[in-house]
Amino acid sequence: MAADNKLPRREREKLRQRQEILATALDLFSQKGYHNVSVQEIAEKSEFAIGTLYKFFQNKEDLYKALVRELCDKFEDSIMRAIEQPQDEVEKLRSYVRAKTEVFHRNLPFIRLYLAESRGASFNLKAGLDDELRKRYYNSLESIADIFASGIKNQRFKNIADPYYLAVTLSSVIDAFLLLWLDAPERHPYPEDPDAILDIFFKGLLEP
Repeated sequence: MAADNKLPRREREKLRQRQEILATALDLFSQKGYHNVSVQEIAEKSEFAIGTLYKFFQNKEDLYKALVRELCDKFEDSIMRAIEQPQDEVEKLRSYVRAKTEVFHRNLPFIRLYLAESRGASFNLKAGLDDELRKRYYNSLESIADIFASGIKNQRFKNIADPYYLAVTLSSVIDAFLLLWLDAPERHPYPEDPDAILDIFFKGLLEP
């Protein structure tokens, strides 16, 4: 936000308009579903001329993709800030679990929308976006793999698997807990303590 304040007034106004349009689109998509909302409706609800909307986005698909990219930006920023703190490897993993959980909770309307549209969206809707999302996901996994590799090198962790596979497994476990909670929060409350998830790694399953 501080960086935004350094922009010229006209640029700040454009940024404000773009964010209002995105927020309105997310609200409408979440209520009605992507395919049941028109560009005209988004423009009217956000109280902008439709021409203003087309200054920022080529069409509805472009607007939806912008929403996805913004969520990815938030995710990456939160994750990197969490794991770049001067902590040992165990604390970095705890910070990672917390950060991923917080981003998920702060963006629930879009998470629900994205999951719904990803299951039934047309190929055109996702065209050109999957590769970008895949690269972002792989980059985040590499960062977590570096933590596991460091922990193994410093003899904090046992060398039981490739650090990248450990990162994939941890990410998948967090996602599974989050999706269970999203689907049935009363039956599957999300654990507040990150160690409830990390102990699956830290303690293992087999008795000695």
